[in-house]
Amino acid sequence: MVGVSGGNFAQGMALAGRQLDTPTVVCMPEATPRNYVEATKSYGASVDLSPTFPEVFAKAEQYKREGWNLLHPFDNPFQMAGAGTIGLELVEDLPSLTDVFVSIGGGGLIAGITVALKALKPEVRIWGVETEGSDTMGQALRAGRVVQIVPKSLAKTLGSPYVAQDALTLMKRHLRQHILVSDREAYEAGVFLLERAKLNTELAASCTLAAARRVTGSFSKDDHVVLLICGGNNSLDNWAEYRRIFG
Repeated sequence: MVGVSGGNFAQGMALAGRQLDTPTVVCMPEATPRNYVEATKSYGASVDLSPTFPEVFAKAEQYKREGWNLLHPFDNPFQMAGAGTIGLELVEDLPSLTDVFVSIGGGGLIAGITVALKALKPEVRIWGVETEGSDTMGQALRAGRVVQIVPKSLAKTLGSPYVAQDALTLMKRHLRQHILVSDREAYEAGVFLLERAKLNTELAASCTLAAARRVTGSFSKDDHVVLLICGGNNSLDNWAEYRRIFG
């Protein structure tokens, strides 16, 4: 089987391939942090690197034409259903939750979670978060259709060139607000989570805290707000690079 990913999906797919004794190739962009690539390989997958995400998706399609089974990382109803189990767990663990912040790459994660939450608690507010330079959903919402972009954010795992049509349809209907934060804001939120909460998060995850800070006036003392921390693949090298950039 073959897939496309910049982080979590790659490692999960690699492990599944090893457990199923199935040859697995993960197509990744050359800018993928080294520790993500090494982790994927350690689970038994081969990694095929291409310069940009559009070229990565093209390479995966080439494998599909050659007979490989392509597992799409976000434009896939089965992946969305799997992500939806997070929504089930949230309601189980925090029945009184009122708000959930989820970052958006290709939209599969937030789509699955939204369907599950809205089925169980229709009043829950869903806040979608992207970083500047990777606002694929934001541009799609403004255009009213799926658009193609070249991602430029440091939040590499939000670097999808487009969002799933199903995700866009759901966000038009259910999104409380789309929030765009800068890489610097995501970095500063990540430092706070690392130093105060002892959580090593990717910028693609810490951006949810940055977004919540933007809209703190929307919450009352009775609200129960969830920040979905969707990835912890950050390495020491990454943090050092962010520190060099942001000071």
